[in-house]
Amino acid sequence: MPEATRTAYEEEHELFRQAVRSFIKTEVAPYDEEWEQRGIVDRSLFRKAGEAGLLLFATPEAYGGAGIDDWRFNAVVNEEFGRSGYASAGLGLALQNDVVGPYILDLTSDEQKARWLPGMTSGELIGAIAMTEPGTGSDLSAIATRAVRDGDHYVLNGSKTFTSNGQNADLVVVAARTSEERHRGLSLFVVERGMEGFARGRNLEKLGLHGQDTSELHFTDVRVPVANRLGADGQGFFQLMRNLPQERLSLAVTGVSAAEGVLARTMEYVTERRAFGQPIGTFQHNRFLLAELHTEVDIARVFVDHCVALHAGGQLTPAQAAKAKWWCTELQVRVADRCLQLHGGYGYMREYPVSRAFADARVQTIYGGTTEIMKEIIGRDLGL
Repeated sequence: MPEATRTAYEEEHELFRQAVRSFIKTEVAPYDEEWEQRGIVDRSLFRKAGEAGLLLFATPEAYGGAGIDDWRFNAVVNEEFGRSGYASAGLGLALQNDVVGPYILDLTSDEQKARWLPGMTSGELIGAIAMTEPGTGSDLSAIATRAVRDGDHYVLNGSKTFTSNGQNADLVVVAARTSEERHRGLSLFVVERGMEGFARGRNLEKLGLHGQDTSELHFTDVRVPVANRLGADGQGFFQLMRNLPQERLSLAVTGVSAAEGVLARTMEYVTERRAFGQPIGTFQHNRFLLAELHTEVDIARVFVDHCVALHAGGQLTPAQAAKAKWWCTELQVRVADRCLQLHGGYGYMREYPVSRAFADARVQTIYGGTTEIMKEIIGRDLGL
């Protein structure tokens, strides 16, 4: 959809968009394949993103930020990384901005802000969140990792898995059980790099997102100061629930933008690639398929922009975020699949970006809450 026809953003956002595109061109594109081969994005990406003003826009000026409480700037970063196809790098920054950042911005005391916000905003500190456990996925109330109070500390024991930014992270927001109450028994703690008993397991090998360091984390008698607890004891479940709509909207924004990106690159391919004496895009089946995909992506874009505007105004509901998340991520997978098919055998080759777009897309319908969980949220909102 041409940017001129979009209404969710203003001139300042579009000017910022150009800066993000320039950043991706100079600081991501030349290094992306190396990061994919290494299985981890270089820490320098976060520092450079901080220098360019791409991190934690809402951080007050007193802590080194811009003090701009407008989530549309976050959305612009997500859109441009999604559209570029550099999903591993984009996910790392989205985690910093949209997932970990809000916990450090909204749930911290002044003392905690002074310790963590400057580094998170400059990119010197990299954040991660550890919720998923080997035996616990979408059901957060089943978390088994425990934190037992011992004077001025909690003693933390347990394991987490599928933790994005897991190898790079300096600050890990850990959900742990502090009592037996199903929902009021969870609390959030910030575990810092170097704490005794905190160990990183494997950097997991995945179908896609090869440059994203998704890891196992282990906590063995880690003494976490009470000063590292986020908010009150027993409020972790509700804190997680409060931030999930934004996380899901972030994934929806990335999903529709990634679909736009792979579709645009496929349009170039089908106009250049010829078969039977004509561009393959001119065959009726392919022409109809591309018409369908463009229509679906345009419709998704309008709805996501509407959700972005709602969220910027503090009006986005969990059900609306769930609708955006499941629809746009499923669309991303479907568009990448059809675009790969249009490339024929070349689409299956790693050197063609469409193959990576296909592999990177698949997890989008799983993390942040599966499509099935999103439908459950929507169904309950309908009173069913």
